[in-house]
Amino acid sequence: MTSPSKKSSTQTLKKSIPAAAKRKPAVRSAYSKAELEEIFRRFSIQRPEPKGELEHVNPFTLVVAVALSAQATDAGVNKATRALFKVADTPQKMLDLGEEKVRDYIKTIGLFRNKAKNVIALSQRLVDVYGGEVPKTREELVTLPGVGRKTANVVMSMAFGIPTIAVDTHIFRIANRIRLAPGKTPDEIEDKLLRIIPKQYLFHAHHWLILHGRYCCKARKPECERCVIADICKSPEKTCDVPAPLVELPPQMVGAAD
Repeated sequence: MTSPSKKSSTQTLKKSIPAAAKRKPAVRSAYSKAELEEIFRRFSIQRPEPKGELEHVNPFTLVVAVALSAQATDAGVNKATRALFKVADTPQKMLDLGEEKVRDYIKTIGLFRNKAKNVIALSQRLVDVYGGEVPKTREELVTLPGVGRKTANVVMSMAFGIPTIAVDTHIFRIANRIRLAPGKTPDEIEDKLLRIIPKQYLFHAHHWLILHGRYCCKARKPECERCVIADICKSPEKTCDVPAPLVELPPQMVGAAD
């Protein structure tokens, strides 16, 4: 049986633990601050003004497009929504169109029945709760049917210019593959990326990483021979060891990737 004095000491120790436990663990990126700076500097030169590839005309159509893009390609979503957004580019117009007709427009997209239901439901909530306007905060956006954290982050960034990192399959793969911000869940990777990406590059970082994953660091086989960060990359999956094209390392970076 624990004595009163030992019990008191144990309670005191337990009380002191939460404060330390609340401290976030150090981010384990394989790259130094100088290397991270150089990686995103090169991305900024390669694509000075990166754009998302989902077509939209306003914040509402962006919410719908991103929600529809789950388990579908951007090209496939764009093909379906071009005609849809011509007749329904506001929540009220979408409600007037109705779920059955929305289904007809998006039937080429995977899970179209459930997605049509969500589009109508989120449109109804926007009309009932937000006066037909798309809210700007993540907390409000995720209350919309069919809108999760990733969709909310995309909308905040593309519609309202708020720096966020929406971890899709491309970013999840790259963060782990090149050991940029290894993690087991999208939320863990998002948290790490937000802490390691240099602030001056944060706004476009989301699109840079997605486009890099889509067109260069591809899922089946990364195209390292045309990668702008090939000489810095520390991925064990590198297909070749070549100097990066187009841009050169500044003097302070020479030998940093060794």
